[in-house]
Amino acid sequence: MASAALPASLPAEPQPLKGVRLLAAAFALALANFVVVLDTTIANVSVPHIAGGLAVSPTQGTWVITSYAVADAISVPLTGWLAARFGTVRWFLISIAGFGLFSFLCGISRTLDALILFRVLQGLAGGPLMPLSQILLLRIFPKEKAGIGLAIWAMTTTTAPILGPILGGVISDNWSWPWIFFINLPVVALCAFGVGTLLAPFETKRVKARIDTVGLILLVVSVGAFQIMLDTGREHDWFGSTWIVGLAIVAAVSFVAFVIWELTDANPVVDLRVFRFRGFSFSTLAISLGFGAFFSQVVLTPLWLQQVAGYTATETGFVVAWLGVFAVLLSPVAAGSIGKIDIRLSISAGILWMAFVSILRASWNADVDYWTLAWPHILQGIGMPFFFVGLTALALSSVPAQDQTNAAGLMSFLRTLSGAIGTAIATTAWDDASASSRAQLVATLNDPGGAMDLLSRAGLTLEQARGAVARMVEVQASTIGVIHLFLAAGVVFVIAAIAVWCAPLPKEVSMGTAH
Repeated sequence: MASAALPASLPAEPQPLKGVRLLAAAFALALANFVVVLDTTIANVSVPHIAGGLAVSPTQGTWVITSYAVADAISVPLTGWLAARFGTVRWFLISIAGFGLFSFLCGISRTLDALILFRVLQGLAGGPLMPLSQILLLRIFPKEKAGIGLAIWAMTTTTAPILGPILGGVISDNWSWPWIFFINLPVVALCAFGVGTLLAPFETKRVKARIDTVGLILLVVSVGAFQIMLDTGREHDWFGSTWIVGLAIVAAVSFVAFVIWELTDANPVVDLRVFRFRGFSFSTLAISLGFGAFFSQVVLTPLWLQQVAGYTATETGFVVAWLGVFAVLLSPVAAGSIGKIDIRLSISAGILWMAFVSILRASWNADVDYWTLAWPHILQGIGMPFFFVGLTALALSSVPAQDQTNAAGLMSFLRTLSGAIGTAIATTAWDDASASSRAQLVATLNDPGGAMDLLSRAGLTLEQARGAVARMVEVQASTIGVIHLFLAAGVVFVIAAIAVWCAPLPKEVSMGTAH
């Protein structure tokens, strides 16, 4: 990906930092990476609060998640060009300042349209911070200690999703949902001060690099139209609406034009030529399918727990956070196994393990206890490192060294985009599956009149009794619907595991170029 490349001409390399200055600079960079990743999950458990506060449906509330993810994905291809054009440190400071500004504007939004707009801008500002923080961490550490810098970056990337649901739940229940955005402000100020004070010598030379404007516009139009179609399709009756048909046509035409343009442009914003390597193609397919299935579960589970099972946002956060425990602990094991066994074996085993956990989730019911909910999250973390770390290594090892930066950027873009698309599809499918289950349950109710009489004798009015029966039907229908989605996610995981074996085993497997 043209974006991920660093400026070709750099000034004389400054001496790495030492002592307290190194620790302070590393902390500032890691904290910036942490807060950007945190914002991908902190809103997950807060969706019902946001939806209630803005008087919209929970399904519309999920647009707060998908809009950020799509914008974050789109901004990744621009990182290298922006760093070359304005300087790595300078653009880092611009990005972190923009992230803080739009976090504040998200918090003061009082309509869904305004919130989505500022979430998009927040994602666009925050997207470059992940690759830029990694680049700068590698530059401030001595070469012999570069592994420490990468470890710090990796740790913040894996721990942020654990704390996100907990913080989101506690803040939503005890304060109000805008504070999930306001808490970014002191963090942003600290990061900007640390980087601006300590990393000025590490600024890169500014180069008037060309940007693929046509490719970028086609990318934004195609991805944006497709995501809006998925997010709004249900409320517009899908292809019965001229609006949705129009979006579909725009998405399809602009995507075809985008592919043709990128394959023929000398300096594409997304270098699609890297797909000529079969190992990269199937690795990317596997991680896109797997991450779409994974992230859709991460979004649906908090919605179901709060809307159906009666959990608070805080309780939900403490359920979902278990997901990251083994993911953090086993990441070194997954990385250490690279090159020692056929990596496709460990990857497919990790993905199939996640499929097995999806089946475990399908045993849930509306009266499920805490540990029945927590165990699938705990167990899923076992497979995640082998899935994420292994597929990244397989993909990057399948391309020549000179293409690895582009390949890493493209893989990151598609992974993030797949999460947003998977979420949009899953929330719509949940509504459809719940409606279908509700119709079947109503048609097969066993003696509803007798149930109404029992509730009336218990002191309920006729309307209250009807409401109680309707609520019971709704709970069961929503639960059946979400179980269908868990099983469907399991099938997608299996397809992803099969795709891994379509990739040839590289002669040498490594993590390739850091990204």
